[in-house]
Amino acid sequence: MSPVLRGSLWMSGAILSFSAMAIAGREVSTNLDTFEIMFYRSLIGFVIVLVCATLAGTRGDIRTDRLPLHTIRNICHFTAQNLWFYAIAVVPLAQVFAIEFSAPLWALFLSAIILKERLTRSRLLAGLAGFIGILIITRPGTSAMGWAQITPALAAIGFAASAVTTRLLTRNEKITSIMFWLTGMQCIFGLICAGWDMDIALPTSANLPLVTLIAICGVTAHFCLTTALSLAPASIVMPIDFLRLPLIAALGALLYSEALDLYVALGALIIITANYANIRKETRAVK
Repeated sequence: MSPVLRGSLWMSGAILSFSAMAIAGREVSTNLDTFEIMFYRSLIGFVIVLVCATLAGTRGDIRTDRLPLHTIRNICHFTAQNLWFYAIAVVPLAQVFAIEFSAPLWALFLSAIILKERLTRSRLLAGLAGFIGILIITRPGTSAMGWAQITPALAAIGFAASAVTTRLLTRNEKITSIMFWLTGMQCIFGLICAGWDMDIALPTSANLPLVTLIAICGVTAHFCLTTALSLAPASIVMPIDFLRLPLIAALGALLYSEALDLYVALGALIIITANYANIRKETRAVK
């Protein structure tokens, strides 16, 4: 199996994890604010990473020589993730994901600038088709754009920067080290931001399982994403994330009675077709 195809399969695992995290995040947002969600998610995730690293015998992979890049990566991700948790509580899920899906477009161009990855014709066409699909779904100009719609757009830029720096880290960092600093740093960031007013809400007995699910999905999503980025270029892996859109649109319609209209279906079809064609092209190129 080619590295591109393996990276695509790992990215599919990230898609499922991110989707589950969105549903759980919306459910707990009535009791916890975004900083508290991030703190508990990172704290539980940190314990999970340490336990898994101990059992797998990979704790020796944790290094400190790339702390500046880890810090930049985790600040970008922490900011983006907080904006994302806020958005999923106040905006229809399909709309959040559609706006957030500008992240692969940012990653496409940041990869060329920072990582010096080649912008092939198929990658550019996949990015352009994905952008057209997003415009069809969101239909800018048909309604007023407020802060709620801006937050997932800003989150997308942060996620793209996080993805590109992750790709940079995977060149000489093991996944255990990346996951350790991800959960550890963001646990500290979350504690500082949630506790600045000395009032951190505790999870209730009803939503503690959901907070735990968020943490588990956060770890599995980033493990899958980091593995995918270690196998294939960010400009290939990140556009696959567009597949989250039809999945979350269906879940939003099923669980929250959110509208699932023709524009969502048409935009999703364009996105899926473009990414499928791009993956086939890249897979053939490495054979």
